This record gives sequence, C-alpha cells and structure tokens, in this order.
Amino acid sequence: MPWITEVSEHIEWKRLRELVEQTVSEARRRLCPHPRRVLLLPPDITRAHSGAGRMTEWLYQMLAGEAEVHLIPTLGQHVPHTAEENRRMFGDVPQERIHAHQWRTGCVRLGEVAAEFVKEATKGAADWSMPVVLNPMLIEQKWDWIINIGHVVPHEVLGFANHNKNYFIGLAGKETICASHMAAACCGIENNLGNLITPVRACFNKAEDDFLGHLPDLYIQLVMARNQQGELVHTGYFAGEDLETYLEAARLSRRQNITVLDEPLKKVVCVMQGDEFFSTWVANKAVYRTRMAIADGGELIVIAPGLKRFGEQPEVDELIRRYGYCGTPKVMDAYRRDPMLQEFAHAAAHLIHGSTEGRFTVTYAQPNLTREEIEAVGFRYADFEQTLRRYQPERLKEGFNRTDDGEEFFFIPTPSAGLWATREKLYGRPGGLAD
Repeated sequence: MPWITEVSEHIEWKRLRELVEQTVSEARRRLCPHPRRVLLLPPDITRAHSGAGRMTEWLYQMLAGEAEVHLIPTLGQHVPHTAEENRRMFGDVPQERIHAHQWRTGCVRLGEVAAEFVKEATKGAADWSMPVVLNPMLIEQKWDWIINIGHVVPHEVLGFANHNKNYFIGLAGKETICASHMAAACCGIENNLGNLITPVRACFNKAEDDFLGHLPDLYIQLVMARNQQGELVHTGYFAGEDLETYLEAARLSRRQNITVLDEPLKKVVCVMQGDEFFSTWVANKAVYRTRMAIADGGELIVIAPGLKRFGEQPEVDELIRRYGYCGTPKVMDAYRRDPMLQEFAHAAAHLIHGSTEGRFTVTYAQPNLTREEIEAVGFRYADFEQTLRRYQPERLKEGFNRTDDGEEFFFIPTPSAGLWATREKLYGRPGGLAD
C-alpha cells in the first residue's frame, strides 16, 4: 500500500511541498535514516506541465545539505535537455548534478524477460524475449535512496504512464525500448490505452521483480485533472514503494483523465504546447489520445507551434520521412524487409501508433516544416497563422465550440494529459477497461 495518499479537488503547491517533506520523512524511517547518496528520476520536459520538475528541485534542496544528490531525467530515447531546458524544468539544481541518459551506448544488460512470458502476456501477439538493458549509473553505483517522480496519465504502451516506466523506458537501452514498443504495437494501441496492467506493463513488473528488487527505491505518483475554470491542477499524490502505489494513482487517473463520449467526434482541434513538443514522435500524443473518440471520416487538427522535426534521432527521423504514417500492413511489410527499421524497431511501433489506418485525417498546423514535408509523411498541412486566427485557441475551453462562421468542433487544450474515447470503443473492446 502507499505510504502517503492524498486526493482532493485541488492540491495546492504549499500542500504538495508538505507531502514531499512527509515522503522524505517516511523514506528515512523505511529505507535509510541518513542517506549519503540519492538518485532522483523525474520525467523529461515533455511532462513539464505536471510540476514534477518543481518537486524534483524541492527534493534536491531538502537533501543536498546531507547527501550527494544526482538527477537523471528519464528521457528514454528522447533528445537530451539543453542547459536552459534543465533550468526551466529543475530550477536551481546544479547542471553538473543532472546527467543525460544515453540510450544507445553504455547501458548494462541484466538479463531478459523470457519469450514464453512475453508470448503469454501478449496472448501471442509478440513471441520474442524482452531484454532488460538499463542505465549503468542506476545499476553500477551504490544509492541509499532512488526516488522516481512522475505523472500518471493514460499511455499508449503501458495503459498509464509512470511507475517502472521510468526504468524500463526512461532509463532503458535500445534493446529494451525496441522490444517493448514493438510488442505494444502488435497488441494494438487501442487495447492498451486506459488499462491498468497492459501486456508490456506485466512484462515490466516481472522485470522489476526479477532484476531490481534490491534497489532502495520509492515512487511519487502525481495525478492531475482540469478544474471548473479549465486549469490543470493536482488532484492526487501517492508515495510508496510497491505496485499498489501506482495502481491507486492509475485508478484515480482513469476516473479523472478519461473523457467518455456517447457519439464519435467529427472534428477535433488540439494544441501541443510549443515549449514541450518539438517532434511528431511526442506531438503525436494528440493522435494517440483522441483516436478512440474520432469518427470514421473525421478530422484531427493539431496546432503545434514548437514542431521542428519528425523523429527524436536522425535515424528515426529518416525512417518516418521514408515510410510515413502509412498504416499497420505497410509498416509491417517494411519492417520485414528493411534492416534499418528492424534495428530501430521502436520507430516501426511509432509509425503504427501514429497512423489512423485511413480512418480519419490528421492536419498539422505549425510554422517550421514545409507543406511538402508534412504531406510526405501522410498528414495534411494547414497554414499556422490562418489556423490560429480561425480557431483562436486562447479563447477556447475544452469541449464543443464554434468558429465565427458556425463550424462546430471539439477542442482539447492538452491531449497529453488525458484520453478521449467513445463509450463503445472504451468498453466494447476485448476485455473492456481491464485491471
């Protein structure tokens, strides 16, 4: 069970700091009374809106006087932060104590989740083993405390983000990231979203039990929801060291962060914040989180002022440009033929996740990529300034709106903070909304 649980309509920042202080006190009592070396594992800048970076700064301030404190943003294969992004995310934490995860080089192999277990967990969709390859700083150095801080929100691979995702994606090596993302894609994104324990989560739970049981770790799990004014506020704080800490947070997120609709939406407009989302790799959360709500023949318009590229690495960017978001059959055919797509299997998974399978269209409005570039990957192009003038997102609230000339659309200000689905698709899929 969680050490600390707090659920409220709005947990103010002052109260959140008190909860972090209580968590530190509990860690002294349960893990080590006088920690000498502490590792903080927060999310990267794509979760900046969660406030996890601010809480990480608090933890550093509380512990740096007595302990050597280090911080690794759980990047996975995302681009490492610049110094300015570190300052924006983690405040006054010294740059020399913030370490970039290198997912392709130098990670340590601990073993694997056996192919038989993966096959059983995925009901035959994936029949390969899942290597467990992790950051050497996590594994090879001695820590008195390891504190994972994160935002629990619907997720396309794990049902809900955070908990041991920090390890097995956030601090994972290439082999783990590729095997897990491809397994999730083969299971089907719409069978993962909003479920507490997905097949890949089950594999990660086994990996944690088998290989990380010795770590002196704890989890701070945050839940957020929009209040009546449309502001994203903290509504849940859960701290503890067991799976139930994640499960309680995920149950709250499931109640608060999934919008269930009676009828599918014909047109959705959303914003991917310009200071967080720089590639379609992450901005396509707009596609992932709305696909179960959009009608056949519908349209999703993504306003993405910060978009600069498609992939998070040059190789993945090249693969996205080469194949585009062309649907599962074409991606799987390319995967069987192209050694580069096999080497970067997580890119194949992403192309599957980001495709609409021809069911609806995706239009990107952004100021940096050309029409030819956007259309070449299978999306539609819209002029950025014209789109802003037409939809005026700064004036909108989530839900149904109309343009000045009467066009109706559904607006979502932060798609990465939730999941939108019709009742039929959410509860009518195999297994329903499974625990």
